[in-house]
Parts: sequence; structure tokens; C-alpha cells
Amino acid sequence: MAVPGSVWRLLLVGLVFHLVYIGTVFDCYFTSPVVHGMRQHSLQNAEAKRLVLIVGDGLRADLLLAKNGFSMIPEAPEVVAPHLRSIIETRGAFGISHTRVPTESRPGHVALIGGMYEDVSAVTKGWKTNPVDFDSVFNQSSVTYSFGSPDILPMFARGATPGKVEMWCYDEDEEDFTKDATALDLWVLDHLRSLLHNATADPVLDARLRGEKTVFFLHLLGLDTTGHSYRPHSKEYMANIQVVDEIVKQTEELLSEFYADDETAFVFTADHGMSKIGNHGDGDPDNTRTPLIVWGKGVRGPLPDTIPSSHDGYSEPWSLSHLVRRDVEQADVAALMSSLIGINWPVNSVGVLPDVDPSKPGYLLPRAGEETQAEAALVNAKVVLEHYRIKHEEKKMHSLFYRQYYYFAVTEQSEDVPGDSALGVIDHLIQQGDFLQARLHAKKLIEHTLEGLRYLQTYDRLLIRGIVVAAYLGWIAFGTASILFPPSTAQSTVNTFPICLVATAVVAGFWALFAKQRSPWSFYVYILFPCYFWDQALIRAGGPLLRYIRQDKAGSLAGDVLCVLLVVVALQSMVAGYTHRSIWSVWCVAIGVLWPVLSWPRELLRNNWRLSASWSSACLATGVFPLLSVHQEESLIAITTGGVIMWAIGMVGLFKLKHPQSKDTKRNEVVIGWILITLGWAILFTNFIVWNLRDKTPVPRSFRLIAWYTLATCVLTPFVFPAPQSNPHGRLLSFFLGFGVCFVLLAIRVEGLFYVAYSLMLALWVEVETALRPYTRAKTLAPTDATNGKRGGEAHEQDASTYRPHADDLRIAVFFLFFVQVAFFGTGNVASISSFYLEPVYRLVPIFSPFLMAALLILKIVAPFVILAIAFSILNARLDLPPFSLFLVALTLTDVMTITFFLSVTDTGSWLEIGQTISFFCIASLLLVWSAGICALGELLMAAQPRGPRPVLRPAGGGAAGAARWGQGGKAG
Repeated sequence: MAVPGSVWRLLLVGLVFHLVYIGTVFDCYFTSPVVHGMRQHSLQNAEAKRLVLIVGDGLRADLLLAKNGFSMIPEAPEVVAPHLRSIIETRGAFGISHTRVPTESRPGHVALIGGMYEDVSAVTKGWKTNPVDFDSVFNQSSVTYSFGSPDILPMFARGATPGKVEMWCYDEDEEDFTKDATALDLWVLDHLRSLLHNATADPVLDARLRGEKTVFFLHLLGLDTTGHSYRPHSKEYMANIQVVDEIVKQTEELLSEFYADDETAFVFTADHGMSKIGNHGDGDPDNTRTPLIVWGKGVRGPLPDTIPSSHDGYSEPWSLSHLVRRDVEQADVAALMSSLIGINWPVNSVGVLPDVDPSKPGYLLPRAGEETQAEAALVNAKVVLEHYRIKHEEKKMHSLFYRQYYYFAVTEQSEDVPGDSALGVIDHLIQQGDFLQARLHAKKLIEHTLEGLRYLQTYDRLLIRGIVVAAYLGWIAFGTASILFPPSTAQSTVNTFPICLVATAVVAGFWALFAKQRSPWSFYVYILFPCYFWDQALIRAGGPLLRYIRQDKAGSLAGDVLCVLLVVVALQSMVAGYTHRSIWSVWCVAIGVLWPVLSWPRELLRNNWRLSASWSSACLATGVFPLLSVHQEESLIAITTGGVIMWAIGMVGLFKLKHPQSKDTKRNEVVIGWILITLGWAILFTNFIVWNLRDKTPVPRSFRLIAWYTLATCVLTPFVFPAPQSNPHGRLLSFFLGFGVCFVLLAIRVEGLFYVAYSLMLALWVEVETALRPYTRAKTLAPTDATNGKRGGEAHEQDASTYRPHADDLRIAVFFLFFVQVAFFGTGNVASISSFYLEPVYRLVPIFSPFLMAALLILKIVAPFVILAIAFSILNARLDLPPFSLFLVALTLTDVMTITFFLSVTDTGSWLEIGQTISFFCIASLLLVWSAGICALGELLMAAQPRGPRPVLRPAGGGAAGAARWGQGGKAG
């Protein structure tokens, strides 16, 4: 059945709109903090001549410092890092460095070394070749010698002043997840040793190394690689921590021997932590809490704990409660390093030196005592205030009716530059020797300045929120009007000129405002959507809606409102399902048990009891999976069981599915048989590869080649050699088996079993709706259609432009949205970017390749959606509805969820909350965008399938329960 151009236009507009509006969450909540034009500031005197920064990539604070942190491992030592622990207890300061989302390597290192937090979308800029477009500690040093990963070092070297950052990187192929990752860390130590040794024979290098303001950067990637491969609570991760501890010890010895002085300061920390399943990226507390240990020249030693205690339940197992724990934000580390070696603070730094607050112990032990701490606090205030001044001038110049932040607005009349009088007070207190009050005033000024920066950062937030809500509501109105009053039949009596004129004036007014404010180009695009949607909705539906309200009965209108409210409640329950996965199980019980019992006609239940029982069983089986923990251990038995069940279903279909023509039956047997053979090989070689990985023996290259071959063959066969269309279930079975290989090669536990249950539920859903349609259609058929007798064969002439929705179609659309969500959540995922296991990917990709690994994970996520798309297409055909008609109803409804998620996004509170709210909005938006594409694919794949219902039990009685049949001559479902 052809799809008219108006439907394609509606789909295209909807998809472009949802895709573009994903960017609104970042423009509204997470705009880039980078500004330019600030003056530089520094302490006049350095505490140390050189600084060593050691970053243990992916190191968790608790596993480094806790006593008996690896008690689950036999013969594990009580203390896994004795050298670092001895530093804490005898000559250093320690605490927790709290990171921000996204907890990835690039943003973490930018915060540590640049002193600023990139906006959340910065993770999309990549890992390797992107130059850093802001200042850093490395750029302000006299020279930085960096050793480590090619994923981190180049972005600082290429963004710095030429010659400032020297780097030594190992080859990318060395980042092999199946090898011992400690070799990467030992490589760093070896090259540091070689550099110092070469200096003994190179006077130029020796002189440069002995210069002041020198920085050494050791990036130790092994822990991150090991954690991904074996998870943090493994003996491999423990062994890697021991290697890192030894590297720190030997680094100290090497530098002490080379310099023969005590002028070196050391900072040991991590860019992010790691969750218990071996991932990172979101705001999980295990990802955001990293260790910070500082010692050496200019750093205080251990201090007794304060009252009240600086410790909590998290650090109690460390047995360090007798020593003060001084926590910092990750960006504060850049300020601390700048103070230690007396360099200019990075101009983009928003970190706060721990020593600014006199009520808590800091990290410095300066030669001049409190005077230096007060001067450092003044420098810190000046650096942060520079940000506010630049942003203030920009907003003042380009905003209409600009209002300054209240703290600085009080003195706006008496000072030309915000904060000048406060800086003068602090400087005067230092000159008078009142260092305590100077620090307190600096602390207050910094706090208000950071609040002022937030005020300016969110200055346009209310405007953007209004545009976004208007756009999503406009899409709902536009989509509803397009379905109920399509262009081919709409005969609006509304005068369109005033509406178009108002819409044009609104666009022009907002564009003028954006030009004045120098808003991003995306704002100009955002405003087009709500204006267009409401313009078209009012033109198409204004007249009919007014007539309906005037002529229709109040009871009918009340019924419509009640129906809408029920749909909103259902959609809001799906919103709650993002944080309470058990709601998806409740849904499965509701549609599998309660819906048939309470809503189905008694005659249908009596004559189709097998179908009813099968449907209930499939729903209840699918409902088990959302209740399972998202933290799963690898189970080869569960993986193999899922694969064997898929194979068994394929064998049943191979012999049971029949086609009208014998040649079609033969072709179906060839296609299904070939996929079954390939799937069997995939099950076998998955077992071989997993055994090798568990034994830590090299996986033969031939095994991986065969695994790649089976993956490609199974997935591509249903596309290249499609099963005949004469029996749609044959083609559905071919895709089910073809994509089933993803849940063998890339599964970690029960994903394959979920895939089976979910696919059976979808296949039975088609049969249930087919059997139910004659009853519901008899009740809901529009009077005009009933008069004209448009049923059966005449329906073949309709298309989506003349489609008239029935009340049942609204329920089907809500069910479709539910199936979309379950396809994502049912396999154990949570709405988080760190919820996808990497372990199975190592079976195919042993070398770190983020984009290829992500592609494999996405392929696994896609598989259930392919089955949903095909089942949905079959259902459209069975109900003899135009292509995309039901999906258009679903696409109109979904933004009830999207608005809720958008307004729930926050950039304050715990980083777990921040990360989750971003993930929820992006996932909700992308799932429907993806579903649209996959539905288009489903219609394409099933384009020639038979249309119209199979023989079903008529309301008047008689007939067999043919609606439950899976194929001609097949057994009832």
C-alpha cells in the first residue's frame, strides 16, 4: 500500500523535530563555560620547583584505601597499596576528589588540569585528536613531560603553546582488553626512567629538566582497562593497584636520585572511578569518588581528625578515621597544583583552592604561613571574578532589560567593575596582617561569584524552557490535527491569513531578540518549530474543533477528556518506569492478565482460550526480566540456553510454517535452515571464546574470524535472501533467528531468554489484536463509515491520508510505546550511559576501539526493535490499516513523556541525579526517533505481505479460532 506524500512529510517533520530538540537540553542546562579575554593571576612565590601529577585512570577511592577491600579474593593482602597508605599516615594529605558527569577520561582530565568543567555534551568531542580550546596547568608550566595513553596526552599537547608539552605514548594496539594491562603502566615508568637516564648524557635536556615550574604527568591507563575487562572487585584489578602503588614508589626514588633535593611536590588522583559492573560515564557514586593524595614540598603532613569528624560511612572501612580527610571538587586540583609551583592559574579555572576556607585544614604548608594562604585566596578570587566580569559585560551589552546578579548589583553604582571594592577590602586586610579575615572575605566573594556565574549561565533558561514546552505541545496539536483532519479532507472555515501573520511576526520578533543577544544559531531553529506547529494546528483543526464543542453532547466530550487522562496516566507510569523498573513488570501483568479478564468479550475468551493462555504466559515471562538485577555476572549456561531455545523455535518453524506455493515453502526452508546452521556455529564458538578468556589464554584468531562471520551472516541473511512474503510469520522467524545471534555472541547472561519471551509476546500480540478487532470495530465504527458500508475489501483503497482512528487504535499506540520501552529496559539496561556491559564485546574486539565497540552494543540494542517493527507492520496489515497510521498516533502521544523528562532535567544536586535526568530525556527522545526509522524499515521489509484479517470468530458466532494461527495449517498460538 502506497504511503502518500503528506504522511511522509509528517513523519519527516516529526523525526527532524525530535532529533533537533535533543540539543535543547544542552542549550538550556549545560552550555559551554569557556570564555576568553581574562587576565592571568598567580602567586609571586612558588613552594616547589617541580610537580609530579600521577593519574590512575578509573581508580576507585574505596578499593585503593580500604583495609581488606578485596576480602572476597583468597589470600588478598589487608592493604593493597602500602606505599600510598604510608604517605597518608606519615607525610601527606588526603581526601576524596569528587568528579562530575560525564565520568569519562576527557572531561575528568580537563577538570584536573584545566580547572574547569566542560559541558556534558563535550564527551562527544572525542578522546584523541581534539585540541583543548582552553588554558591548562601544562600550558602555564615551563615544560611538561607527559607519559601514557594516546587517547589522553595528544589533546593537551596539541592545545598548548608549542614546545610546552612533550609526550611519550605507546601504540594504540597495546590497549588490548584481553592482555595484562599492567604492562601499559610499566611502560610509563620505563620511559620516565629512560628520560632521566638520557639527561645524564644530554646537557641541554638536563638543564631543561632542572628548571623551575616543571611538570611530570604520568597517565596510568591499566586500571581502567583492567576494570573494564574483569570488573573492579577482581584479583586482576587488585593486582593492578599493587603495580600502580609500586610505580608511585619507584617514581619518587627516581626523581629523588636525579634531583638530589626535596623540591618536588606530588599529586596522586584519578580522572573517574568505576561502577561495580566495570563501566563509567554516569553519576554513580562509585564513578564520581576518586582518591586524592598530595605530598612533598609545600604540602602539609597528616593532621588529627576534626570535631565533628571529617569521615563518614564511606571512609570508615579505611581505618584512617584518626586523620583528617579533606575533600575537594575535581577542578580544585588545578588550583592546588598552580599554587604549589607558582605558575599562572589557568584562565578558565573555576576551582577553589582548599586553603581558601580557614575553617577547614587545607593542603598547603607554605614558607610564609598564613600570609601565603591569604594571598592565594585573593588570587583565587581574582581568577574566578575574571569569569564573571567577562560574562557580565557580554550579557549587559547584548541582553534586553539586563539585570545583574544581586550581590554585585548592590554596589553597581559605586564601582565600574564588579567586585573591585570586595577585592580592595581583601587586599587591605592582608596588608594589615589580618589573614584570617582576608581568607573569610575571599571565601565569601568566591562563593557569590560562582553563584553569579551560575546566574549568568542560566540567564536565558526560562525562555528556552518556554520555547521547548510550546514546541512539544505544538507537535502534539499538529500531529493530532494531521491525523484527524488531513490536508486532503480538511475544509477549514478559519481565515488563515491572521494566523500566518501572527506566526510570522512571532518568528521575526524572536529572531530579532536572538540577534540582539547573540544567541547560538540553534535558537533560530528552535523557535521555528512551535510557530509552525501551532500555525498548522489552528488552520487545520480550529474550525472543526469549535463546531465539535458547540454541537456535540457534553457527555461525549467528557468521555474524550477521560480517555485523554487515562492515556496521560499510562504515559506517566512509563516515565516512572525509568527509575522503578518493576513498573514494566506491572505493565506485563496488566496487559497479560487483567486486560483479557476485564476487557475481552466472553465469547472471545471462550473460543480462543489457547490464544489467551499463550498471551498471558508470554507477558508474564517477559515481566520477569525487569525484576532482575542490572548487575549481572557472566553465565555461559544462560547464554547457551537462550541460544538453544532460539534454535529449537527455528526448527519448529522450519517444519510447521507452510506457504500457498511449494516453491515459497522450499525457499523458506533454505533461508531458515541456513540461519539455523550459522546460529549453531555461533553458539559453539561463543563457548570456545569464553573458555579461552576465562582461562586468560590467547583466543585463536580463527575463532574470532568465525565469530565475526557468523554474526555478519546471521544478521545479513534475512535482508539479502528474504523469506517469502506469502506467510509473514516466516519472514518474522527469519529475522528473529538472524538477530538472535546478537544475544549469543554479545550476551552476558539472560538477554537471549528475554529476546525469546519478548518476541513471542509480540507475535501473539498480533494474533490477539486480530481476534479482538471485529468486536471493537463493531462498537467504534464511525456513523458515516457504517452508512457507506466501508469494510473489508473497500478498506484496501484507503491510505494514511484518509485514515480515521478508532478508540482501539489509541490503546494499540499506547501498547506500542510500552513495547518500545520494554525492548530497551527488559534486557537489564537502566536509563544510564554506563549500563551496557563491555565484557561480551571483548569476544570480538580485544583492542580498544570505542566506536566499533559502541556499534556492537547498539546492534544488540537494535535487535528487539527489529522484531517490534516487523510485528507492528504485520499488525497494520492484519487490521487492514494504512502504513504508519498507528505509529503516527504513537508519535503524537510520546511527547507527554518527553516534556516531563525535559522539565525534570537538573544541573544541581548529586551527580547521580544530574546524570540520570540527562540520560532519561535523551533516551526517551532517541527511542521514538529510532522507532520511527525501524518502523519504516519494517514497512519496507514487509511491503508485499497479504493484507486484511485471517478468518476469525465473528461476533455473531460460528467459525474456528483461526486468529491464533501462525501460518496456514499451523497450530493455534
